[in-house]
Amino acid sequence: MRAEAAGYKAIALTVDTPRLGRREADIKNQFNLPPHLTMGNFAMLKQANMENEGGSGLASYVASLIDRSLSWKDIQWLKSITKMPILAKGVVTAEDAVLAVENGCAGIIVSNHGARQLDGVVSTIDALEEVVNAVQGKVPVFVDSGVRRGTDIVKALALGAKACLVSRVIRTTSATVIGWKPGLR
Repeated sequence: MRAEAAGYKAIALTVDTPRLGRREADIKNQFNLPPHLTMGNFAMLKQANMENEGGSGLASYVASLIDRSLSWKDIQWLKSITKMPILAKGVVTAEDAVLAVENGCAGIIVSNHGARQLDGVVSTIDALEEVVNAVQGKVPVFVDSGVRRGTDIVKALALGAKACLVSRVIRTTSATVIGWKPGLR
């Protein structure tokens, strides 16, 4: 309801990761949310809950919120409480694509989360055609991982993606524009 009230147009539900992957950069950098920063959704959270000796405090906290028993039935429940379309994110097989459509997803996002969440996961470009063929045009298929340049977009569209979703490219470009360099890849 908050998302609808805020003007969001759809929900992207991650369906393939029962918990966050091992975020090695966060662990190496001992990432914790600095006390002077706040996040609206975590307003009631005590800072101590996000501290984790030798690991990523934020990742540990977020992992504690994830219900590892997520099933396709949860999409039907989610549809019962919102009018927004629900997109299944993290689909990389024909079987899961068919299940997503059968359970009412309005679209599919072929994603491996930048290969940061699941070890040994298939690349999105290799999974895309199988997923597109499986849904037989019943819902749009998007791709959001592995898009680094324009030719990646052309390949994804040629394989049947409706569009490509990008974030790292935009973050990198934005960082370059403002002159930020450390850690930029």
